[in-house]
Amino acid sequence: MERTGSRPPVRRSGPMAVFSAALLAAGALAATAPAAGAADADLARNGGFEAGLDGWTCTGGSGTAVSTPVHSGTSALKATPAGSDNARCSQTVTVKPDSAYTLGAWVRGDYVYLGASGTGTTDVSTWTQSAGAYKQLTTSFRTGPSTTSVTVYTHGWYGTPAYYADDLTLTGPGGDPVAVPATPTGLRAGTATASSVPLSWTASAGATGYRIYRGGTKVLDTTGTSATVTGLSASSAYSFQVSAVNAAGESAKSAAVSATTAATGGGGGSDAGLPAHALVGYLHSSFANGSGYTRMADVPDSWDVINLAFGEPTSVTSGDIRFSLCPVAECPGVETEAEFKAAIKAKQAAGKKVLISIGGQNGQVQLASTAARDTFVSKIIDTYGLDGLDIDFEGHSLSLATGDTDFRSPTTPVIVNLISAVKTLKAKYGDDFVLTMAPETFFVQLGYQYYGSGPWGGQDPRAGAYLPVIHALRDDLTLLHVQDYNSGSIMGLDNQYHSMGGADFHIAMTDMLLTGFPVAGDQTKVFPALRPEQVAFGLPASTQAGNGHTSPAEVTKALNCLTKKTDCGSYQTHGTWSGLRGLMTWSINWDRFNNWEFSKNFDAYFGG
Repeated sequence: MERTGSRPPVRRSGPMAVFSAALLAAGALAATAPAAGAADADLARNGGFEAGLDGWTCTGGSGTAVSTPVHSGTSALKATPAGSDNARCSQTVTVKPDSAYTLGAWVRGDYVYLGASGTGTTDVSTWTQSAGAYKQLTTSFRTGPSTTSVTVYTHGWYGTPAYYADDLTLTGPGGDPVAVPATPTGLRAGTATASSVPLSWTASAGATGYRIYRGGTKVLDTTGTSATVTGLSASSAYSFQVSAVNAAGESAKSAAVSATTAATGGGGGSDAGLPAHALVGYLHSSFANGSGYTRMADVPDSWDVINLAFGEPTSVTSGDIRFSLCPVAECPGVETEAEFKAAIKAKQAAGKKVLISIGGQNGQVQLASTAARDTFVSKIIDTYGLDGLDIDFEGHSLSLATGDTDFRSPTTPVIVNLISAVKTLKAKYGDDFVLTMAPETFFVQLGYQYYGSGPWGGQDPRAGAYLPVIHALRDDLTLLHVQDYNSGSIMGLDNQYHSMGGADFHIAMTDMLLTGFPVAGDQTKVFPALRPEQVAFGLPASTQAGNGHTSPAEVTKALNCLTKKTDCGSYQTHGTWSGLRGLMTWSINWDRFNNWEFSKNFDAYFGG
């Protein structure tokens, strides 16, 4: 939280040396490989994408058929890279051994590749750095003495916008027909959440992809042998099947497997006595700024959760968190400590929750040792009789060590120790302990594209760094309210970038939390959806409070879309969540400065 500043999303620079080498290799192969004969056939299936993606498999759901721009006909491929997924769309084609083939396609966009793998000799590719209009790419190869199939593909590059491809051809002698793959076996369901079910199955020989069905309706395509179906309803039974596909067609569907999603509100993450729709605000209790000081006793009843800003460490790595009221010289209206404690008890008696918020913009906290972990925070909770903890780690408090690539099993000490410290607090104070988190989008939703330093290094190691903490503590988590402000543009599940300040940003960012998403585009590492009652979204209370202020009318649109699926604009959510917990704002003081505009709008919407 602010005492300000925005952080743009990390970008990975293009590896130009790799591009140059690829271009030289492709050029040499094209020059020496024999041309296909004039009587040879075009073996690519649906190379003009006139039948949508029939015959094609695109990684991470990155591809779609579009009507504009096209090179010819009425359709073309559009595919969007995301995270470590370069939006590779491919098909396997039957060929003859020891034969010459020419591969061609018309492409448009930055860093678009065309290639063939599994040739049995030297795999080939070619690319264009920047094609503002459709440009033809061609390359050639000869198959090996025992090669009967090759995979042809096109893809973009990491962190670049969508690319387009059309009229892809592979000319050469046709091979023996490909058989439809066998029906997959071994379909099984993992542990379900309230809104998602993980599935896995045994690979089918000859399959180039798989289709997942829910109740007989296709819901996912994947090239792997596992996937997570999201956007489900709580306490509901579902039936799933999977089929295998290749160039010859689709197998029969597998035997069905059933799974029942978890109950809303069950399995930890206690509501801790919060109302169905809650308003969360930060109270500047330890410092002053332009909004002025607000006494605890003067906080209106609109606020259901009051986060004391801030507890800060004696040093970055000490784990020794201290909190004290704002000095009289800085805050002339500050109450005494006795009055402050009495006001906290009065708020609690009225059903409100008062938490200590750790961190903020200036309070860097790195629990790099077990000693720091064991020192963490409980003294403040006892001193003021607080209801719980808000984790507001910003800046460089959380980052992932090189090689820590799986949010489900983190190895970075500052991550592991934080998780351990919070679990210890939860065990000490019991089920009524309130745990909330207020990460920035950089640490959560950016994880859809980038996670840590990435598979090649060079990314910001803080990207997505909150995800392992949220995931490990999801059964203890009362409320996650991401800061939808002071943010660069972030890619949503529609693979489009969204910018703060309007309803669209809050809709897209919140939908990601309630739907779940593959981390860094890896479909084998899906961050599961949170329950709606665990989720709120955060906004500045006024234009002075932070970048990304959203007008009351736009806040209402966002709430309508998420809870009623009305006023959704261009972004379409993956569900409707009437149980969405509510809103968070920075801050109560700034809302008072702005004549309580934020809290009045919340009360009007939810009938407070």
